[in-house]
Amino acid sequence: MRNLFVCYPKCTTCQKAKKWLDDNGIVYDQRHIKEQNPTVTELEQWHAKSGLPLKKFFNTSGLLYKSLELKDKLSTMSDEEQIALLATDGMLVKRPILIADNRVLVGFREADWEMLK
Repeated sequence: MRNLFVCYPKCTTCQKAKKWLDDNGIVYDQRHIKEQNPTVTELEQWHAKSGLPLKKFFNTSGLLYKSLELKDKLSTMSDEEQIALLATDGMLVKRPILIADNRVLVGFREADWEMLK
């Protein structure tokens, strides 16, 4: 399975992550998160594989997150409701996301991505 790099091309963090992947010779397929939003099934699989709390999948600095006032609402929502909400708009999802063979990385922290090499 090839790595899947889910990103928003205008995002500077995504651009840094893409450059890091290219510089380190890591092969991947790129997917534009706004044009091809993650599905409920994908988000459930990625969440399970990541080992991260579901809140880490939300783009908490995004305008949509703020306009929906999710900071106060997430704690009252079930995991199923949160995943369904994430699947409605790629701009709610933290990016980039890298889906590799045995792990899912959310956001770009170079130290975390080093383990891919």
